[in-house]
Amino acid sequence: MTTTIDRSAKAPSDAGAKTTRRQNAERGFKASKQLTDNLQKVLVDLIELHLQGKQAHWNVVGKNFRDLHLQLDEIIEDAREFSDVVAERLRALHAVPDGRSDTVAATTTLPEYPNGEVDTAATVDLITVRLEAAVGTMREVHDEVDDADPTSADLLHAIIEKLEQYAWMVSAENRTPAKH
Repeated sequence: MTTTIDRSAKAPSDAGAKTTRRQNAERGFKASKQLTDNLQKVLVDLIELHLQGKQAHWNVVGKNFRDLHLQLDEIIEDAREFSDVVAERLRALHAVPDGRSDTVAATTTLPEYPNGEVDTAATVDLITVRLEAAVGTMREVHDEVDDADPTSADLLHAIIEKLEQYAWMVSAENRTPAKH
């Protein structure tokens, strides 16, 4: 018997970060639903950035391939680490992060990455858009996160700084010098 999974459907109604029951050892600050939801939005975009970065890494072709291939590795590793930081922050705040593939696919703000080989110049533009989308989500939720938990906002600051640096560095590959 073969089971078919419909991946086009939206995430189940139980998708998304949840709060935990407090245990004896778990005291201190507990994330509100709004803070949990905002950090969950950041989490899914970082997971998706990691996955799309791998797709780009495996399928980029063309001029300056090696440099872009290696730069994508850096972005991928940082996106993976950043998603872990955000997920562990959620856990520290007594929330349960949701990084399941169905949840990520249903809730990310990043556009779908094309399948197949992609030229280096097009890859530069595609990755820049995705870096900027992930940063856009963080900037969108930042003020609410900062109001609820400045420590979580500090984590976002560091992630934003690094992803914006990557967006600048990657996009520079397709730029021409400004005329003075």
